[in-house]
Amino acid sequence: MLIGRCLSALATALIPTTLTLAVLRATDDGGALGIVLASELVPMLLLLPVGGVLADRLRPERVALFADLVRGLSQAAIAVELLLGLYRLVDLALLSALAGAAIAFGSPAVPRLVVAVVPGPARLRVNARIGVVTSLSSVAAPAIAGTVTVAAGPGWAAGLTAVLFAGSALTLGGIRTSIARRAEGHHGAEKGAGVRGAEDGVGVRGAEDDGVGGRGAEGGVAGRRGEGSGVEREAEGRGTFSAFGRDLRRGWWEIRQRPWFLACVFGHGVWHFVAGLFLTLAPVTVVQDLGGETNWMVIVQSGTVGMVLGVFAAPRLPIRRPLAVMQVGAAVYVLPMAALAVPGPVAVLAVAYFAAMFGLGVIIPLWETVVAEEIPERALGRVRSFDTLISFASRPFGLAVAAPLAGLTGVTTLAVVGGVLVVAANLAAIAWSPTTAEPRARPCDDADEQRPLRRGQRRPSV
Repeated sequence: MLIGRCLSALATALIPTTLTLAVLRATDDGGALGIVLASELVPMLLLLPVGGVLADRLRPERVALFADLVRGLSQAAIAVELLLGLYRLVDLALLSALAGAAIAFGSPAVPRLVVAVVPGPARLRVNARIGVVTSLSSVAAPAIAGTVTVAAGPGWAAGLTAVLFAGSALTLGGIRTSIARRAEGHHGAEKGAGVRGAEDGVGVRGAEDDGVGGRGAEGGVAGRRGEGSGVEREAEGRGTFSAFGRDLRRGWWEIRQRPWFLACVFGHGVWHFVAGLFLTLAPVTVVQDLGGETNWMVIVQSGTVGMVLGVFAAPRLPIRRPLAVMQVGAAVYVLPMAALAVPGPVAVLAVAYFAAMFGLGVIIPLWETVVAEEIPERALGRVRSFDTLISFASRPFGLAVAAPLAGLTGVTTLAVVGGVLVVAANLAAIAWSPTTAEPRARPCDDADEQRPLRRGQRRPSV
């Protein structure tokens, strides 16, 4: 699993540099480059909820296999086109959109894959190792893509990316998970139950609904003999769409039962928004006023070193309240915003950015581990798709509005406001942090959620 995640992370990090250099060879239009890069983001954001539902319904290793194969095929098609000298921007945008759709389906499956492979006590250590290889990949990939492109052309860089995705797909897809073993163990029992249900004339659709036994009425399936097959087909067709909506509602129900999760995700979304502001405003300030491009690269690399060290340190720190530590780590991003508000020596900005990214490095494995422990496995894909959606949407929004807002308020004011926002949103979330694990209740059927309880009655839990 570690090898597969490393290959996938390296391939993912190669794509932006390869596409950027390929588009710049075809045209000097910055708008065209923005369209190609955004073509991956838009379908990913739109399809993440769908990917979350499927990640909870299907075995995670199969979803990872399919997603990385599709991404590998899209990169192989880009490689062929570039090697033939066909720098068609429409084709690059469409193939990037295909890759973005594959990310939407593969990303929510990864947390379930970790849960299915790694026992609970070892997850923090494994998540930290995944964080380290992902961080190192993000550092090495631009240099690799740039070197290959300069030496042989962007087509060969895209071909290398396709090979890496193929290796990731075969590695992750070949993992034998506990989910697969359970599925094989229950296969015979499920077939027997289906036969008995047919003999009794009762249609039950519940086995696939998050492991909770369903009622025949939910699927609209006829339970008496003699009813027409046309009615059954019509009810089954309606049930397909209603089942998807029901899965989405149950995923949101799991989130709603955990105020700490919503508060933390909101704080992390603000973090990504403020990071978008910083990564737009800081390079301009450093290049124009603090010594040029070399100093900006020093700041960026200091942040990279901080993130790697934070990921490495997370499983070794004596942490009793991981959610509180995570939110404090996110709030540390106020330091580079404060250093940007009052531009001083480059060393001050570099140290501040190091501290902020060290906090991010601590957050990454802790968040993966806490969510996997507190969210039931049957809903993990849907819950994480919501988390990913907020994160992916907030960063580009910050990148997009940074320059216009700075034109209205000035860099200093915007940096101060961003620093206050990231501190307030993340420290406020500590108030919802549970000191002990919360009880895990069963996701209710729609009728159960609306039905009032009698005095002394409690809802059933798993």
